[in-house]
Amino acid sequence: MSLLITGVGVVGADETTTTDLYVADGKLADPAQATDDAERIDGAGLLALPGLVDLHTHLREPGREDAETIASGTEAAARGGFTAVFAMANTTPVTDTAERALHVAALGQASGSAQVVPIGAVTAKLAGEQLAELGLMARSAAGVRVFSDDGRCVADARVMRRALEYVRDFDGVIAQHAQDPDLAGADACCHEGEISGRLGLPGWPGVAESVIVARDVQLAKHTRSRLHVCHVSTAETVEVLRWAKSQGVDVTAEVTPHHLLLTTDEVTGYDPTYKVNPPLRPAEDVEAVRAGLADGTIDIVATDHAPHARHDKEHAFAEAAFGMLGLETALAVVIDTMINTELITWSRLVEAMSVLPARIGRLSGQGQALAVGAPANLVLVDPTATTTVDRAESKSLSRNNPYHGRTLPDPVALTVWNGRITHTR
Repeated sequence: MSLLITGVGVVGADETTTTDLYVADGKLADPAQATDDAERIDGAGLLALPGLVDLHTHLREPGREDAETIASGTEAAARGGFTAVFAMANTTPVTDTAERALHVAALGQASGSAQVVPIGAVTAKLAGEQLAELGLMARSAAGVRVFSDDGRCVADARVMRRALEYVRDFDGVIAQHAQDPDLAGADACCHEGEISGRLGLPGWPGVAESVIVARDVQLAKHTRSRLHVCHVSTAETVEVLRWAKSQGVDVTAEVTPHHLLLTTDEVTGYDPTYKVNPPLRPAEDVEAVRAGLADGTIDIVATDHAPHARHDKEHAFAEAAFGMLGLETALAVVIDTMINTELITWSRLVEAMSVLPARIGRLSGQGQALAVGAPANLVLVDPTATTTVDRAESKSLSRNNPYHGRTLPDPVALTVWNGRITHTR
């Protein structure tokens, strides 16, 4: 396929430049060499960004194809402007061996809509006791560099230390679901505070997150290894991260779109769509994570896209599964909360949603500037378009969309992965 996009605003590190982009043979080529048979798109009023990269996606396959498949999940990713997603390890069976990582990678290669990069489990069966096949997964053709027991915290400090020491030898990173299981409690289902007390719902405090992050940044400093903190949700965690970075600790962190927009007020209607882990927090925490993303304390945005079949989600709040959809609306929410409020620039958005996720995951070919010779992974964005979100229109197999009925930006006009159009409006 060859494609010529004319007069588009290309977002760079310092400024946005109006130019032409030419896609040929899977790469960006010199627009002066565009052939007469190239498909042409008028890019006036649009912005071109490097394809988005999600470091935290639950694709559910293998094992829960009733909720999502790699094919449907990558279609949702393309609809959201993503050209690469990192697939979390909490599948059935768990991605805790090289063989299973290769299987996920092979399914991703067949998907056709986005690059799929397997994340390996930190511990066997996510049990938190014995390390998984970290070295074998890293040295396999899957080339795993990110390891996470997401959904469960690596609570044992000794196991966490061993994992950090192990992955250091091949430049891996441990992505921690930071939640002290004793402080959180087995039955907790929302943020501990006035609302949980009024609703009679067991909650867990924000400190359950920040104490694990405080422990882990000390372990990362001690082991001289890389730590990534998943889905930061509290003001206390932001302060711990600021301190750690001031000490030179090799730590990065992510925030989800839903923690940038939604608050614990959503829980008052007992709608299980809003049951998520970590939980939605009060407005002051939302303000803190926005500020952390703006000043770089929080490095990136990651979706924590967590599809669930109706029979797992449609229960009383306390019994429902944790998680919500995120791939198709992530860019919209970041534009709404961070761009339209002038908290960040478009170049910072590109850094947080493309460049740095690829760098943290050691993923070459993604997150690169849109220059001649670079891989043709890009998204065209209409910064003025809006829509009323309708969960029935999702590319995902699941419908646990927390933004249903809300008016949000509708930015993604076109997604190109590996030189092929994977989504067009």
